[in-house]
Amino acid sequence: MDPALLARRREQRGWYFYDFANSAFASTVLTLFLGPYLTALAKAAAGADGLVHPFGLSIEPRSFWSYCISASVIGQVILLPIVGAIADYGHRKKQLLGLFAYLGAGATMAMYFLEGTRYLAGGLLFILANISFGSANIIYNSFLNDVALPEERDDVSSRGWGLGYLGGGLVLVLNLLLFQNAKAVGISEGMAVRISLASAGLWWATWALVPLSILRNRAPQRTLAAGQNLLAVGLGQLLRTVRDLRHYPETLKFLLAYLLYNDAVQSIIALAGQFGSDELGIQMGTLTLAILMVQFVAFGGAMAFNELAKRITARAAILLALVIWTGVLIYAYGFVRSTVEFFVLSALVGFVMGGTQALSRSTYSLMIPKGREAEYFALYEVSDRGTSWIGPLVFGLAMQFTKSYRVSILSLIVFFIAGFAILWGVNVKRAYAEAQDC
Repeated sequence: MDPALLARRREQRGWYFYDFANSAFASTVLTLFLGPYLTALAKAAAGADGLVHPFGLSIEPRSFWSYCISASVIGQVILLPIVGAIADYGHRKKQLLGLFAYLGAGATMAMYFLEGTRYLAGGLLFILANISFGSANIIYNSFLNDVALPEERDDVSSRGWGLGYLGGGLVLVLNLLLFQNAKAVGISEGMAVRISLASAGLWWATWALVPLSILRNRAPQRTLAAGQNLLAVGLGQLLRTVRDLRHYPETLKFLLAYLLYNDAVQSIIALAGQFGSDELGIQMGTLTLAILMVQFVAFGGAMAFNELAKRITARAAILLALVIWTGVLIYAYGFVRSTVEFFVLSALVGFVMGGTQALSRSTYSLMIPKGREAEYFALYEVSDRGTSWIGPLVFGLAMQFTKSYRVSILSLIVFFIAGFAILWGVNVKRAYAEAQDC
C-alpha cells in the first residue's frame, strides 16, 4: 500500500480519538449532569425572593445554567478567532491543542468540589472548561483538512463523530452504574454526580494522549513578518477574517445557516437534561439512561446520514435533518408528558443529531481557503458543541418571563426555519471553487 496513504490513515485514526476523548465532557457534563445539578445548587442558594444574586444580578435559578452557557460563548466569540489565527501562523498546533484540552479537563475535574450552595463556583468552572473545550475543538477540527483529502472528509468526519458518541456513551455507562448503585457503595447521589463530573475530565485528559502522540504539526502556510508577534497577528486577523468573508459569499451563507440551526441543536443538547429533570420529574438514573441511549443512537445516525449523503449530497441530507428537527421541537412542545415519550424524543434527537453535526463539519471544510483552516473553524466553533449562545439566551429569557419550559423549547424553532432558508440557497460546488481560487 502507498506509504503516504498508510501515514494518512494512521493520522486519521489518531484524529478520531480526540472526539472519543472530549465527548465525555459533552455527554456527561454538558448534556446530563451539570445542568440539573447546578440548577439544584442555585435553588439551594436562592433567597427569600426565590432568586439568586450573582454579581448583584437577580436571576431565576432555573435560568442560571442557560445564562452560564451564553456567558461562556460570549468569551469564545472574542477568543476563538484569535486562537485560530495563532494556530494557523504557528508551527505548534498540536501543542496548542494539548494546552486547551488539559485546561478544560482540569476545570472539569475540579467540579468534584461543587456541593451545598456553590452554584457560582460551578458556573465559573463551567465557563472556563467550555471556553477551553471550544478552543481545543477549533484546532482539532482544523486537522481534518490535514489528515483527509476532500473526497474523504464526509467519511472521516462521520467516523470521528461516531467514535465520539461511543466514547461519551461508555463514560455514561460507567456513571449510570455508579449513580444507580450509590447507596450500595456508601455514597450519596450528590457525591455520585460529583464523581461523574470529575470522571469526564479524567477521561478527556487520558484519551487525549492518543491524538497528541500521533498527529503531526505541519509547516504553517503563512509566516510572520519581521517584528510581528502571534498575539498581535491574531487580534488583527480576527478583523480581517470577518472582512474577507465577503470574498467567499457561499461560505458566508453556509456559515450563517450553520450558526443558526446548530445554535438550536446545541441548545437542545445542553438543556435536555434540565427539561427532563425539572419539567417532567424524571429521576436522574432514568434520565442518564435516556441520554446514554442518545449517544449510541447518534452513532447510528451519523453513519446513516453519511450513506444518505452519498446518494442525495450532504447539503440535501442536512436540509432533511432540519425538517426533522423542526418536527422534534413540535413534538416536545405538545406531546412529551411522560418518561416513555421523553425516551422517544431522545431517540429522535440522537438519530438526527449525529448526521447534522458530522455532515456540517465535512461540508464546511470544503469551503475554507487553504492555510486558514483553524482561523475559519474558529468562526464555525462559535456554534459547535457546547458553544451555542443565542439559543440558550433565548431559552433563558423565555423561561425568565414565561416560567414555561415548553414555550422556551418552542422558541428555538425559528433557528431551524431560518437556517433551512439560508442553507437552501447555498451552492457547495461554487463555495469549493471560491476557496480554491484564494
